[in-house]
Amino acid sequence: MLGPPGAGFKIAMSTLDGGRIGIAAQALGIARASLETAAHYAQTRKTFNAPIAKHQAIQFMLADMAMRYESSRLLTHRAAKLKDAKLPYTKEAAMAKLAASEAATANAHACIQVLGGMGYVTEMPAERYYRDARITEIYEGTSEIQRLVIAGQILKEYPA
Repeated sequence: MLGPPGAGFKIAMSTLDGGRIGIAAQALGIARASLETAAHYAQTRKTFNAPIAKHQAIQFMLADMAMRYESSRLLTHRAAKLKDAKLPYTKEAAMAKLAASEAATANAHACIQVLGGMGYVTEMPAERYYRDARITEIYEGTSEIQRLVIAGQILKEYPA
């Protein structure tokens, strides 16, 4: 037995909490790789004798990609620190997983946008980032499940 009789569900849920931090970390890698690929391409691809990074629309996409990555990274680190300190981290793990997986998908999508037609070719990593990012929104609980977990914890924290 893993624990006392009747504690199985609680043990299973705590295992999911730890896994969610791992998925968040995986998604962070995808979000960062998408940002790095888009930034590099934007600085080397030229139109009208200027890098496309000079265009405001590209700069806006890169700024949003960086913001999504950094905010997700902070949530993930917070959840991991709570876990390491053996403090409750259910809400924080769900927040980290939700934010990081959605950031990965959004950043992969933006990366494809920056790369244009090159974003679809298998010689460029952007199309793989998108496929890899999408699954992070599904396993260890879908984004909708993460929102339910977060809301459930909030309602416990702020009772009527």
